[in-house]
Amino acid sequence: MMNPIRILLVDDQIIIRQGLQSLLESKPDLAVVADAENGQQALNILESLQETPQKPDVVLLDVRMPIMDGVAATRQICQRFPGTHVLILTTFDDDEYVSQAMRFGAKGYLLKDTPSENLAIAIRAVYQGYTHLGPGLFEKAFSTPSTSSVPVEVPPQLVELSPRELEVLRLIASGSNNREIAEKLYISERTVKNHVTSILSCLKLRDRTQAALLASTFLPFLPHSNR
Repeated sequence: MMNPIRILLVDDQIIIRQGLQSLLESKPDLAVVADAENGQQALNILESLQETPQKPDVVLLDVRMPIMDGVAATRQICQRFPGTHVLILTTFDDDEYVSQAMRFGAKGYLLKDTPSENLAIAIRAVYQGYTHLGPGLFEKAFSTPSTSSVPVEVPPQLVELSPRELEVLRLIASGSNNREIAEKLYISERTVKNHVTSILSCLKLRDRTQAALLASTFLPFLPHSNR
């Protein structure tokens, strides 16, 4: 049997952590290796476990916590521990929370009323590098960036896309599938697939969800001539 997915639970309520641990450890392929009550404590634990067999694969992270909240922790975890994936599990579906967490590198965002089997599925998907969003959260992940955010530096690979590839990318961000993109651009579905493959390769992305997130974040900041 393969080693179980190692999970770090982060929530400021001990009863929630205890309940999640009991729930998750009922799955033979999941193991809770540590828990923390805030983002700073989670960072300390991750640091201490990096060179051990207990190094977490997935951090299951709440949003609102004292000392360091989940959004700030997500940013730190993704920058300092790129081999560990973040899955947000919270009661809050606020647009700003969802979009910021995903832009900072979270691989998924779920609400705490998610059924246990769906939570396990999400953890497995995030562990494999896929993006997983709960029902109704897709649009929130792509909300308009806050006007108070720092100046954005557009990735150079994005500027290198052709005008047609940018059109396809914008339609991906709008939620259009390949057939709908083909109809809107008056091209074949096969051509759309080729464009999508080229876009993902050029931007070094794994899937359409990541492409949509990147497009939502950076396309508004492209020079006018590239729009």
